[in-house]
Amino acid sequence: RMEGQGSYVLPTGTEYRGALRDGMFDGEGELLFPNGGTYRAVWHRGVPTQGKYTFADGLEYRDKKWHYCDGYDRRFYTEICSGLKPAGISQLTNLDPPRKIPVGCYDCGDGFYNPETRVIVDYKLRFLRNADDDEHEWIVRTCRKAWDETTEHKPKP
Repeated sequence: RMEGQGSYVLPTGTEYRGALRDGMFDGEGELLFPNGGTYRAVWHRGVPTQGKYTFADGLEYRDKKWHYCDGYDRRFYTEICSGLKPAGISQLTNLDPPRKIPVGCYDCGDGFYNPETRVIVDYKLRFLRNADDDEHEWIVRTCRKAWDETTEHKPKP
């Protein structure tokens, strides 16, 4: 079994770097996710006892009093850092410009979801998983869907 400091790449592409004991994460270590996010934690026998997740863009998740993109402050992190766009020009996602979603699909955060096949692929169109009924319902209810036609901001003459 693995012991000491090291790294381990999981089948999902997520990498663990840190302390290992008896084949488990134990001590200080971090998970590096393929999307660029990191989770730094203190682990005890494979279970995190305290930790912090940081998104790829630098936004730090807080489990208490989390007000990111809620009803009180709907700005995206890039808008918090760089300021809002002029009136009449909306930012649809934290990415600007937003990802182009394949026709009939939804952007579900870690990839694109096709409700016809119930398959989620990553942003490079590689298979991630099949959606169960709960995930399907959540994606269709809350996620951004590809538009049938392209719209652009047209300044007034």
